[in-house]
Amino acid sequence: MLLRIAGKSLRQYALSTSVTSLSIGLAGALLLSVWVIKDEARNTFAQINAGFDAVLGARSTKLQLVLNAVFHLEASPANIDLQDFQEIQRNPNVALAVPIAMGDNFRGFRVVGTMPEMFTQVEYAPRRKHRVHAPGRLFDPTLREAIVGSFAAQKLRLKRGDHFHPYHGVNFDEKHEHAEDYVVVGILEPSNTPADKVIWIPLEGLQKMSGHAARTQTDVSAVLIKLRSPLAGRTLDTQYNREGNRLTFAWPIGATISELLSKVGWFEEVLGAVAALVGLVAAGSVMTSIYNSMNERRRQIAIFRALGARRSTVFTTILLEALSIAVLGVIVAFALYAAIVSAASAIIRAHTGVVIDPWTWHNVMAWGPIGLIALGAAAGILPAVKAYGVDVAENLTP
Repeated sequence: MLLRIAGKSLRQYALSTSVTSLSIGLAGALLLSVWVIKDEARNTFAQINAGFDAVLGARSTKLQLVLNAVFHLEASPANIDLQDFQEIQRNPNVALAVPIAMGDNFRGFRVVGTMPEMFTQVEYAPRRKHRVHAPGRLFDPTLREAIVGSFAAQKLRLKRGDHFHPYHGVNFDEKHEHAEDYVVVGILEPSNTPADKVIWIPLEGLQKMSGHAARTQTDVSAVLIKLRSPLAGRTLDTQYNREGNRLTFAWPIGATISELLSKVGWFEEVLGAVAALVGLVAAGSVMTSIYNSMNERRRQIAIFRALGARRSTVFTTILLEALSIAVLGVIVAFALYAAIVSAASAIIRAHTGVVIDPWTWHNVMAWGPIGLIALGAAAGILPAVKAYGVDVAENLTP
């Protein structure tokens, strides 16, 4: 009975009900999105290491080196000599060392030179290696062949047997097309890692690409390293970073990415504060909307009381109205949240190749809506008190 009365009142003031619910929905969507994307990004990016423990590259910050060599972002700090790769490859602390060379692209997607070991010996996740869609095969390191990441292949509409010409530089400029023609021999199965947005070619092919300086024909951009033990990481960190001054040893990769996410933590706090402010404004809208309607509803409430309704019944009805508006707002919040996180996930994947799962359960999905509903109900207390005090005799007179 009370719900029916509250529902009728909400329909009577449909416009203000819709606007207020939308305000609550926006606050809830912002809160959920900021919280979930923050946690998922931290958890996902901290686990992405392309199957390696460390990166060796030219002298630079560890963060720049990891972003460039693992996530294929930023510009390469510089090249390192082939001798440096051979030295780290022979180091007894190193289980596997895979060189990569960068500096070209195809329509904005990076072309990276590497060795077949990247696909045959590296587990990008426990017991999971990169696989090529049948009947694809690994490229021949002596031929102009390419393996294309799944995301890059989808966006570029490349398939096995297609030919393409790389472009010089990491930014696409149609004036800088290379003469070399490459054929796609395979498409990587999706791995939800940065490898999905890369076009992989033989290391020597990129080094000796036309238009590259003679010195780069033996240099590499970085070396991805799999260590034999954590103790080996400390040894090499001391050797290259503390005692040396020419190369940088970025280890461990996960900790380096966590450092980046910590640096942008202030932005997450700002967005969280904005969401909280929008929630308070929405609660104020609930209170204002219902409170202002009290003047128009005095006679209605008086008749309701004259028919036998108690003051507590009137009080409860008004609270139910506020509660209903908040519940509608929470429903809107989840709809808006779905749109926001879908767009954010697509953007993150397009730029990094990493796929985050915004539908993983987080506690905020429970306490966030409950908090908004409680806030909305609390906002109805003042209008309910006003309704509670309506004088029956005075307001029954037309």
